[in-house]
Amino acid sequence: MKLFGFRIPMMASLVLWALVWEIVGRMDVIFLIPPMSSIISAGFGLVATGSWQSASLVTVRSFVLGMALAIAVGVPLGIAMGRFRIVDNIFGLWVNMFVSAPLSALVPILMILFGLGETTVVVTVFLFAVWIIVLDARAGVMQVPPSLIEMGRSYGASRFTIFTKIILLSALPEILAGIRIGLIRGVKGVVIGQILVSIIGYGELFELYSRSFDMERFWALTMILFAAAMLLSAVVEHFEKRIEYYAGAR
Repeated sequence: MKLFGFRIPMMASLVLWALVWEIVGRMDVIFLIPPMSSIISAGFGLVATGSWQSASLVTVRSFVLGMALAIAVGVPLGIAMGRFRIVDNIFGLWVNMFVSAPLSALVPILMILFGLGETTVVVTVFLFAVWIIVLDARAGVMQVPPSLIEMGRSYGASRFTIFTKIILLSALPEILAGIRIGLIRGVKGVVIGQILVSIIGYGELFELYSRSFDMERFWALTMILFAAAMLLSAVVEHFEKRIEYYAGAR
């Protein structure tokens, strides 16, 4: 972005909002918005506490398990839907229904099925992430140029070689894009799941800080989650850019 001929880095917007937040907090307009300096200070104190470290361990474990299941199920299902029309006809309606449904409303049902524990959070992360992964993997496979597949067959390539060397590599950018968006949705899922369960991980901390009106730690924990989601997205996006040349034929 350029302003009056000068290049402004993207991080400048975050600095601007932090300054506005600090001013509003210092004006003491509303107790729900403490100064940004107080939130940052509370954040450094928060990460040194045993309660945050224990909650982080539970949250990371739930997130990793849920995302691993989402990727393990979503990528093969999306590829199968892109390659075989019968699979697409069977699962297409359900995938589109769940990707647009308010999944937060399903968490109370999951609590009945799986109890008030970590299993419910893992399933919530899975449900939030898997559908977008399926759709992007399906889109990537469906956009593979038929000419590449025909060329592989004309050179005598086996079905396995065509799948691994042509279809999978050509669809890889969309697959990684789906995983990147799935990671962000998974962070949302783990937070919503833990808040509604309210007895484990970050959900327990959010409940504690909101009840005691400890808004500095409440916002510090929220910003830590935002930073984690942005970092995960940036890591996957880095790998996306490195393999973009596989899609060049399109």
